[in-house]
Amino acid sequence: MSEQKVDGIQFSAETMELVQRIIKRYPEGRQKSALLPILHIAQAEFDGWLSTPVMDYVASILSIKPIEVYEVASFYTMYNLEPVGKCLIEVCQTGPCWLRGADDIVEHFEKKLNIKVGETTPDGMFTLKVVECLGSCGTAPMLQCGADYYENLTTEKVDTLIEKLRASNQRSTYMKSNMQEI
Repeated sequence: MSEQKVDGIQFSAETMELVQRIIKRYPEGRQKSALLPILHIAQAEFDGWLSTPVMDYVASILSIKPIEVYEVASFYTMYNLEPVGKCLIEVCQTGPCWLRGADDIVEHFEKKLNIKVGETTPDGMFTLKVVECLGSCGTAPMLQCGADYYENLTTEKVDTLIEKLRASNQRSTYMKSNMQEI
């Protein structure tokens, strides 16, 4: 497995150590099994999205063809193939959330952030997205921002969340801040 740069892309030493630990979980010749968690790591380390050079780099680490990475990354909606804001707001729009006001929550985000679904704020802080079931129907409406769920949403809770995220100025990822726990 390669540890070289691809188009100037390279994991930090700490991240590469984590990646190697994940790869070692799988039998020899089955390193492709580590693709999903490594894509999450890559997305977290490289600005919240997977550029072609980043996916090529992941392919080189796993000794697989780049197309194998592209196929997986383009299939799953949790991987971003275009730049997103530091905080990717994913509002559930499935039946229970819709019945309990998800559309109002989306509309409120659009007004507060002055963007539409699929857009990013001019400052690069927020991207708004609607998604299918996030598995928290009993606490609808809800959203996911990185690894965190926000449930029983109201417009007041949305306002507080926007303020909290803006104040933290941190990139949200699907991974908790301590990636060593993977």
